[in-house]
Amino acid sequence: MALRIGINALFLIPGGVGGTEIYLRFLLRALFRVDPANDYFVFLNRETENAMVPACPRFHVVRCAVRASFRPARILFEQIRLPRMLAHHGIDVLLNSGFTAPLLARCPQVTVFHDLQHKIHPEFFRARDLPFWNMLLAGSAARSARLIAVSENTARDLAALLPRAKGKIATIAHGVDPAFFEIGKERRERAIPVPPARPFILVVSTLHPHKNLERTIDAFQQFRAAHPEYRLVVAGLKGFAAQELEDRVRALGLSADIEFTGWIPRGDLYSLFGAATAFLAPSLFEGFGLPLVEALAAGIPSACSSIPPFREIAGDIARTFDPSSTEAMRQALEAIAQDEDFRSRAMLEGPRRARAFDWDKTAEETLRELIAAAHSKIGQWPDGAGALRT
Repeated sequence: MALRIGINALFLIPGGVGGTEIYLRFLLRALFRVDPANDYFVFLNRETENAMVPACPRFHVVRCAVRASFRPARILFEQIRLPRMLAHHGIDVLLNSGFTAPLLARCPQVTVFHDLQHKIHPEFFRARDLPFWNMLLAGSAARSARLIAVSENTARDLAALLPRAKGKIATIAHGVDPAFFEIGKERRERAIPVPPARPFILVVSTLHPHKNLERTIDAFQQFRAAHPEYRLVVAGLKGFAAQELEDRVRALGLSADIEFTGWIPRGDLYSLFGAATAFLAPSLFEGFGLPLVEALAAGIPSACSSIPPFREIAGDIARTFDPSSTEAMRQALEAIAQDEDFRSRAMLEGPRRARAFDWDKTAEETLRELIAAAHSKIGQWPDGAGALRT
């Protein structure tokens, strides 16, 4: 008998939640590819389009009368209305893909923790939001039958900071969009590289305080003193630090040299990866680091802060630096933009490293967790346990 698997996508604000949106979009497509047996019921808010869900009879859109952009209403809906909807649709197991779970739901649940930043860096959160983060995430960890951490570092944080999480954590990394490998192939096959009008360093990041972009601006200013032809392009939604960063760029007279694109269509992002001279991931904290994987897949010479998730991803393929040091970041910029030996190695070895990150593998491992959670409730393995791609 096929499982009826629910997907809680109520958190999603298209173009407004950063990497968690990319995660869910690609996970749904991969579940469609690897699981021919089970039925999926995707609970969408009013903002999210039906195209989010694969067009297949086994995938069902359940439209919910709430907007994620008004978080209090979304949380109340998730906690009060969603449990009744799950029962109405006969959901056997629920995947919560964005941190929070409906605590009163009667079906088994699997919840994805992308990070525990609210515990490790509470200074990056608004004071009025922290009580809700603490209460809801602790409750979600306690209520869920299984938990998915997106990196080994996040798994360690879960076990250390949420005691009710111990013994039920699986580490399942993100995959990488195959389009980035094609971008890498095109970059390698260019007999004579065609540079953009001005070479540029690419950062793909939400404009939040923990992304370390103020220090990035300072490091780029120092790098540009020796290399005035370079630009810095920061692609990502405009978060809590956007106004401060934009004001700083203007104050430094760098408005013609630093661009904040905001959230851009996927095709435009591919174009940036295809044209970038180098890639920088400067964050102080991350749960995973999907843009870094994408840069490796695209063969872009990359540098990243020396934080555990980035080291898990890149190994020794990327140049690492102390994210608290402007000078260390400037030196990393010199290496990725000017060191031709490093650049040649990155073009070849980056894609090889990125092959370890595969969305179908992510989906298969996620499905196993869902089946295990359902098994914990019904006491036997459902027929869907054998439905994985072989």
